Amino acid sequence: METLTILHTNDLHSHFENWPKITRFLRTTRERERAAGHSVLLLDDGDAMDRSHPLSEATDGQINIEMLNELQYDAVTIGNNEGIGNSHAVLTHLYDHANFPVVLANLFEPDGTRPQFAHPVVHKVTPAGTRVAIIGFTAPFFLTYTPNGWRVKTVGDLLPDLLDDIAGTYDVLVMLSHLGIEADRYLAKHYPQINVIIGGHTHHLLKQGEMVGHTLITAAEKYGHYVGQITLELDDNHRVMTSRAATYPVSEMPTEPDDQAIIDGYRDKGLAMLAAQPVARLPHAFAIDYRHDSPLRQLGLEAMAAEGHTDVSLMNAGLFLHDLDAGVVTKATLHSLLPHPMHLMRVTLTGRDMWRLAMEGEKNRPFLRQFHMVGMSFRGKIFGDIGYAGLQVSPKRVVTWQGQPLEADATYTLTTLDHYLFIPFFPTIEIMGQNELLFPDFLRDAFGRYLAKRYPLD
Repeated sequence: METLTILHTNDLHSHFENWPKITRFLRTTRERERAAGHSVLLLDDGDAMDRSHPLSEATDGQINIEMLNELQYDAVTIGNNEGIGNSHAVLTHLYDHANFPVVLANLFEPDGTRPQFAHPVVHKVTPAGTRVAIIGFTAPFFLTYTPNGWRVKTVGDLLPDLLDDIAGTYDVLVMLSHLGIEADRYLAKHYPQINVIIGGHTHHLLKQGEMVGHTLITAAEKYGHYVGQITLELDDNHRVMTSRAATYPVSEMPTEPDDQAIIDGYRDKGLAMLAAQPVARLPHAFAIDYRHDSPLRQLGLEAMAAEGHTDVSLMNAGLFLHDLDAGVVTKATLHSLLPHPMHLMRVTLTGRDMWRLAMEGEKNRPFLRQFHMVGMSFRGKIFGDIGYAGLQVSPKRVVTWQGQPLEADATYTLTTLDHYLFIPFFPTIEIMGQNELLFPDFLRDAFGRYLAKRYPLD
């Protein structure tokens, strides 16, 4: 008889405000379980890193790796924040100093080889001799991985052959699935040889897990709000007899006197590192107005058009979280102003479809001015007013491009954000657009380059 305890986290998203409590809980629980004679594994299901935190931004995620190292994780996989929130070069070297393996079966270089940091399977052997195989998959976002220099494949393309390859090499099979709850349920139903699926990506919470056939599915929501624990009881032949899961709310864990100082220290260090990198010097302030045209939104539209090499651009005012003051702009300024992990995108449409896109914007404008946007990579509060540079819509619904009426069969290209592909307000972009995502930089990087050119430091 053996008890195997698996502790797990997912979708931490650099929410370091919960890290001191999580650290204590994981260390204490692991020590207690080992003292009881149980075998223990510690796993993370991806999106541990998020550049919305200034220290993750300033260190290109190395602080996240240091923190995982300190807790001696046994294996992790990547989420979309690691995979497409970093350039190809940064992700290639993100795990250079990791003391844990990255289990990831469905990410490849353009030539079909696996990146050096990725292992399709990781094998662990417990002190009692149980062979544990860990496999990992991340969300296959073809649209965004490809322009970032990667090839990504679906689970269906790889999992059957992978299971055949590792058959007979394990007693317990654990899958790290950064795919979402519906994918996890499907996999549990169709691949019963998987004993445990640790899920994430869709930020779902399975407080006590969910059994699908003989497979236990579990997930611990998001942002370090919960920590998960799986308990497997094994017989003398190392076969799973019972499986159960629990999640523990971090908000109910005890606070120590120095927790806040540690949390503030992470942010202060990141801000100091970013503030030490000046970008531009503004002669005057630029204000933002979330419901009307404003100087800051106009500046952003100009920056997007310049970066995309187009005459026209489109963006929403809510992307800017505050006004831009006169004086020196640093990378800390840009990070606080535009924390979103969004990339620019060139959209090419016929005149007919460009008119339709403009009509979608006009129809949705009153609603979006005050719409409280949540998720979809948006880090602000309200979506805000829609603005154009180089495109005008008359009260009689005539759309002009650089002052000239649109020609129905001509083609036009504007610069906007990949964000608009994933929200439901501009379906013409997804349905009819020829869309080119501009990687690897974020909106704030493009905005910073424009400021540096227009308002140089010297």
